[in-house]
Parts: sequence; C-alpha cells; structure tokens
Amino acid sequence: MRSAPVTAGDDRIRWVELPGREPTRVYVHGLGATSPAYFTRAAADPRLAGHRSLLIDLLGHGHSDRPTDFDYSLESHADALATALRYAGVGDAEVIAHGMGGSVAIVPAARHAGLVSRLVLIDSDLAPVTPDAAAIGSGGIAAYGEREFLDGGWEAVRDRAGAHWWATMRLTGREALHRSATHLARGTSPTMRELLMRLEVPRTYLFPAVDGPPSGAEALAGSGVRVVPVPDCGHNIMLDNPEAFVRATAEALAVTVPQPDRTG
Repeated sequence: MRSAPVTAGDDRIRWVELPGREPTRVYVHGLGATSPAYFTRAAADPRLAGHRSLLIDLLGHGHSDRPTDFDYSLESHADALATALRYAGVGDAEVIAHGMGGSVAIVPAARHAGLVSRLVLIDSDLAPVTPDAAAIGSGGIAAYGEREFLDGGWEAVRDRAGAHWWATMRLTGREALHRSATHLARGTSPTMRELLMRLEVPRTYLFPAVDGPPSGAEALAGSGVRVVPVPDCGHNIMLDNPEAFVRATAEALAVTVPQPDRTG
C-alpha cells in the first residue's frame, strides 16, 4: 500500500502497487467501489501482469481519505488522481478504468499532457443522466439532496445496491458518494464523450454485449475509439466475465490504433 497527498489539507489517495516494467498501468474503479477488489484478478493474469501496476482508490473511496470539504467533481477527482500519479513518478500511463473511473480518467487525459498514453474504458458514463430515485447508480443517488441523503436516503440506496456493491460502497464517505454521484450525473462541459473523441491517444471502450453499443458509438468509432462488445456480462465486466475482460483488455493495450487526421 502506497499513498500520495493530493489536497492542501494533506488528504491522501492510496493504492496497491505491483512491481514491473514500464509503461505503468493504472486501474481505476467506479462509483462506490475500490480498485483492489475489482481489478486484482485481472492485473495478476499473465496476459496483463509484468507491468508496474497501480490499483488506485479515488479520493473518498476504498482505502483513500474521505475529506468532507472536497467537492468530488469529476474535474477535482481527475486533478487529485493526476497529482497522485505524478507523486508516484508515473507518466505515459496505460489507464484501465471502470464506470465513473473512466469518466474521471478522460479528464486528466485531456487536461494533463503526457500523463496518459492509452485509455481503456469499461462501460463508463459519457453523458449526463437524469436523476431518478428508483434508479441504481449515480442517477439514483443524485436524486437526493445532500442533506436528505446523509439523513437517511443512503439507506434506500444501500438496499437497492445489493450486498455485492454495498460491500465496497460502505467504505465510501457518504459526502463523497453523494457528491461524486451528483457530479457524475451532471457530467462535464464539454461532455465526457466529446472530450474522449478529441483525445489523440489510443482509446478503447468495452461494453456488455447484451446492452448493445453505447449511444453515439458510430461517432466514437469515427474519432478513432475502438468500441468493443464483451459477451456474457453486465456492468461489472471484469468480475462477470474475467476471461473475456482480460482478453479484450490485453488486445486493447497491444494494438496500434490509427488516429484520425485532424489537420484538414
């Protein structure tokens, strides 16, 4: 376990680090999750192992600190992540990120030159969603005001989340969970999809085949993003079908993707 200070108050992001060769691979979890629980099996698979690998927990989540004075916007998460990676001496990282983690990872790839060399997104949110208290995920959490959520709304979220997600969600600071979900539901401006399409690093988007392609898949492909279905899985691709996830991720990290000509 290693850590880096990422705020003026010395709040720390923590990660599990596996030694190996460069380029460094950075695994980033989704909303209410923790990277070691979601990515250890994949990172240790012989097809992905051998690189220096950071299984990192975003601020407010997992083993990282849970400051209550942090806004937990996607941009703030991204800047804190960038600070931690620079502290760890990471550059040109290959980032593998799930759900909200992918939405966060797009931002440092766009804002911090030289930090990210390749991006693998796993069923990540690319556009705003409408808050809905009956929904599972960021939209359901964002339907509550912060005070309402802290005063008991989180219990309804816990019950809808189920035992598996709650096992890691309960480690997340409640302010962190609500603010992260609210900002994820709002998205960024430009949207995460627009930022992703503008990036000039190799990019792959993995999605559950049963759900069909993400909205705007043709435009993503036209901008050079590989849009790849993964069979026999739901949102938690790396847990539901680890064999297919490792195979798809290893291929994404190995291929050279021609980038569109942006000069004309």
